[in-house]
Amino acid sequence: MTRISIIIVSFYILFGCGQPPSSIPEKPNVIIILTDDQGYGDLSAHGNPWLKTPNMDQLHSESVRFTDFHVGTTCSPSRASILTGKYSNRAGAWHTIMARHMVWQEETLLPEIFQKSGYATGMFGKWHLGDNYPYRPQDRGFDETLMHAGGGIGNSQDYWNNDYFDDTYFRNGEPEKQDGYCSDVWFDSALEFIEQKKDDPFFLYLATNAPHGPFVVDTTYSNPYQKEEITNPEFYGMIANLDENLGRLRTRLSKLGIADNTILVFMTDNGTARGCDLDENLFVTKGYNAGMRGRKVSPYEGGHRVPFFIHWPNGSLTSGRDVETLAGAIDIVPTLTDLCGLSLNNSNDLDGRSLRPLIYQEGDWTDRILFADTQREDTLVKYKQYSIMTEQWRLVNGELYDILEDAGQRTNLSADHPQVVDSLMAAYESWWDHTTIRKDDYTYVPIGPEIEEQLFTQHDIHPIIPGGQAWNQRHVRFGLIRKGYWAVEIETPGNYQLELRRWPRETGLKLGDFLPEGDLLPQGPAYDEGKALDLKKAIVTIAGQTSEVMLKNEDESGIINMNLPAGKFKLTGYFVDGQGLENSAYYLYASLND
Repeated sequence: MTRISIIIVSFYILFGCGQPPSSIPEKPNVIIILTDDQGYGDLSAHGNPWLKTPNMDQLHSESVRFTDFHVGTTCSPSRASILTGKYSNRAGAWHTIMARHMVWQEETLLPEIFQKSGYATGMFGKWHLGDNYPYRPQDRGFDETLMHAGGGIGNSQDYWNNDYFDDTYFRNGEPEKQDGYCSDVWFDSALEFIEQKKDDPFFLYLATNAPHGPFVVDTTYSNPYQKEEITNPEFYGMIANLDENLGRLRTRLSKLGIADNTILVFMTDNGTARGCDLDENLFVTKGYNAGMRGRKVSPYEGGHRVPFFIHWPNGSLTSGRDVETLAGAIDIVPTLTDLCGLSLNNSNDLDGRSLRPLIYQEGDWTDRILFADTQREDTLVKYKQYSIMTEQWRLVNGELYDILEDAGQRTNLSADHPQVVDSLMAAYESWWDHTTIRKDDYTYVPIGPEIEEQLFTQHDIHPIIPGGQAWNQRHVRFGLIRKGYWAVEIETPGNYQLELRRWPRETGLKLGDFLPEGDLLPQGPAYDEGKALDLKKAIVTIAGQTSEVMLKNEDESGIINMNLPAGKFKLTGYFVDGQGLENSAYYLYASLND
């Protein structure tokens, strides 16, 4: 080895900038920890004056940190980009409900790449990319899964009456009773997976539902944050619990002797949900948001700029160093596969690029333009809530900000720099055309011999009349009236059973049963009281056919059998009450009869 080579290698080791990849002899393990609704300012290492996160801070001090890292503004879009390397609009997941949270079947997800490369794969916590075959995590490359359903505990397709403690979650698709607090359960299961797979390379995707609402945590964690300056003590308490669990995980990795060869990524899925209060212009009035404007859902920085730490002792990523270059969720697939030496058959089709040159301070890096938008629509809407980002500029809904001089996005410079606005809007036009080729398509859910039964809920209807749907169990109890359809694919001609229910099967309730609020999760006063429905008829329309059955209050469901051809169809299944009001079934079970 030449003297120059020795100096270079010594520099990498001394300053934690990374060692040459040829010196890494074995496949590293990979762990992604993704917390939900924790913003950039929701940890003490980023200046939060109240929240104590010693384990996150320790990881921060031992990692390469990307300080200008961007995801989607809400849950599913971020997850879609993280796992596909593509913008969420292009991947098919641009909303959190309406079946617009499911990634196209044809996409290859990160766990599939690891699985095909000989890795054991596990997913624990929140999936939120589809609860029906073939969109579930076990259908998309994960060997072992434990998850709640929907976008949060207590969503309509989640196991009935889950409330964060001693819940029933789905292990590889089957309900299984758990003991303890949700975040503890996810980490316990992850640690068990690590113990079992410690002698082989593994990919672990640990995506917590905390600190997403409803904000439920033991008072041991929330009581220290009962202060006037803090907007939501439970929100901070949930993060404190996550921090404790992160410490547990890192300790276990060390005791097992596998910490050094484990790439550990810590990140969050969007801006803060409750770390701050905002005024009508989305400026902070209370709490802490690291100087940013906006929070979750917003196209301003506070909606999509998040922490991103990467730690890997065998890769010499142990000394704290900031990377200020613009990066995002679309870069995770190419980065992790590059670091692990895995082949990517679709590398030219990705929207992201490997961050290896920035992580290791090697090679050239060409500046680029990144994009974020907030759709939350059944059909994509052009120019809706967008942010166009460069190293210097942010163009947000036509407002131009110099992010290097104005991190809080207070001074609109669009009138002063019209050429910059024109250039960025031209880039947006190209990006829009590139990412919306399939905007009129559906993520069809198959019914037929490939899967014994499919459960459809109002969470996933495409609304016939705009106005949302009963996406959580509180809406179901209240009897929220909405009507829409599901996009389905009948796989083979045959006789099919369609069972329409007010309540899910596990409740054993009748159509006319009434449930008071009881021990419902605290999600606000709008649906505090349950409501009994007087349902007279169940009607199904699909493939040009309509069939109906009369109902009595003592029935558990309305069952309709229909001979259906193969093909892709819109399925409507709804109840009619005594006043003639039509309402999509809250739960519809569909299967091919023997």
